[in-house]
Amino acid sequence: MFAKAFRVKSNTAIKGSDRRKLRADVTTAFPTLGADQVSALVPGKEELNTVKLYAHRGDAVTVYVCGGNPILFELEKNLYPTVYTLWSYPDLLPTFTTWPLVLEKLVGGADSMLPALVVPPAGLPQVQKGDLCAIALVGNRAPVAIGVAAMSTAEMLTSGLKGRGFSMLHTYRDHLCPEGRQLDVKKSSYKKLSKFLQQMQQEQVIQVEELSRGVESIVAVDWKHPRITSFVIPEPSPTSQTIQEGSREQPYHPPDIKPLYCVPASMTLLFQESGYKKGSVLEGAEVRMIIINYAKKNDLVDADNKNLVKLDPILCDCILAKNEQHTVMKLPWDSLLTRCLERLQPAYQLTFPGQEPIMKKGKICPIDITLAQRASNKKVTVVRNLEAYGLDPYSVAAVLQQRCQASTTVAPAPGARDGLQVQIQGNQIHHLSRLLLEDYQLPRKHIQGLEKAPKPGKKK
Repeated sequence: MFAKAFRVKSNTAIKGSDRRKLRADVTTAFPTLGADQVSALVPGKEELNTVKLYAHRGDAVTVYVCGGNPILFELEKNLYPTVYTLWSYPDLLPTFTTWPLVLEKLVGGADSMLPALVVPPAGLPQVQKGDLCAIALVGNRAPVAIGVAAMSTAEMLTSGLKGRGFSMLHTYRDHLCPEGRQLDVKKSSYKKLSKFLQQMQQEQVIQVEELSRGVESIVAVDWKHPRITSFVIPEPSPTSQTIQEGSREQPYHPPDIKPLYCVPASMTLLFQESGYKKGSVLEGAEVRMIIINYAKKNDLVDADNKNLVKLDPILCDCILAKNEQHTVMKLPWDSLLTRCLERLQPAYQLTFPGQEPIMKKGKICPIDITLAQRASNKKVTVVRNLEAYGLDPYSVAAVLQQRCQASTTVAPAPGARDGLQVQIQGNQIHHLSRLLLEDYQLPRKHIQGLEKAPKPGKKK
């Protein structure tokens, strides 16, 4: 909503009666806030303004500004907190987590998509369609965006985390947020800007001239003046420190990965006798049992050799190539079962500890480790597809930087939508192998490229 510049209609100080009404509205909209928290959010004496504006799409919005910071905004009689408020009250809304790279797209006005969500060990928050939600980044519990859920949590999981998850209303770094810190001259010892400029000119820090009638301008600055060279940025405020809290990451536990099979239209006749239709999802053991029962029920087991199965028209159409239709009459059990599995559409189920299983179509891509040449013929190790296994590329990069004592970077993976890759200087596959196999306990079959590790005694 605030991705583009808006037009301010009015900016007025709020009256005492309106201040009390705002407190009552906050209490109604956010019942989890206690009386003391509401009073801190809408203070009794601190400067509080009401800013009425028109967003770039024409929406009429009322923004409540306290101490120069937007704390709440009202749209169509609904009250919403800003990210600034959520930094002080991070548990005010159900919070979903995404990757840091996604923030740039949200700031640009994009909605939050489900494939970019990171599912925590405790599972996704339980919400209903239309609920107000917050979005945070991996490794930091301070929310960076606010949006409305496009579907319930149950629907998100059923969809395999595909599609639009949240309609975004407001993000950190959009036009509603003031960048950096604001300095209020009224709260300083000078009280007025003119007095401050006069004092700085007397100390010869700046030179001020009246270039036009009634308008004073700074025409020169002594950048080597002790007043400037001795300036030190103050320590972060308690609000900033709140953002850093909760950044400690939970220990990683590998997911349970189960291969599944979907029934395509070409295999429907073979499975319909067992009550399955097109699109049904089965485990490998279920597929084998269905094929065995089908062969026995239709008397297809060869009487002379129990290891062979006669092929009826349905089996021929389902598993034989066109050039085999009139030449292959029987198949061994293992060949029959292998062919059936190969004709089914692949899928897989991911189950992280303490979470609901997530089913996705296709084959799960392995973690891909490659070596590449960079400038001056230097080697770098590149790791892709960590997110598919619930691994945060930024966390992995930080661990590798310490272990390898080499620089690491995280960047978008070429050709992968919303995917990230980690790059480490040198051939670091040996360290990666220990990290992924021993520390994270991922199965070797889901990692490709480990054979490229440097040989003992050879230079990395």
